[in-house]
Amino acid sequence: MYARKVSLWFKSDFVNQFLKKLEYEVVPLLRKQKGFLDHVMVVSESENLIYVYTFWENGEAAERYDCTTLPVLNKLLAGVVDGDLRVHAFAGSGGRLSSSSR
Repeated sequence: MYARKVSLWFKSDFVNQFLKKLEYEVVPLLRKQKGFLDHVMVVSESENLIYVYTFWENGEAAERYDCTTLPVLNKLLAGVVDGDLRVHAFAGSGGRLSSSSR
């Protein structure tokens, strides 16, 4: 399994717009990607910082996400986040997602 951690700073004045874009545009886009398994979003309580972890079946799917989907997400979220999305790549050697999480 491969994972990507995307960190982003959302604009506090646009919280509702940001959450709607995530729910109705970003997550559906991710679910359409070949090899996508699941995602987890973690929000900082003290800052406007969010980490979105995405999980992929294999390295090829994760790389495709890096090259094709991330540029789309940068454009999609441009009005509600400060700066570009920052990506950190991980390759896992153990563990798995349960089928109930999908």
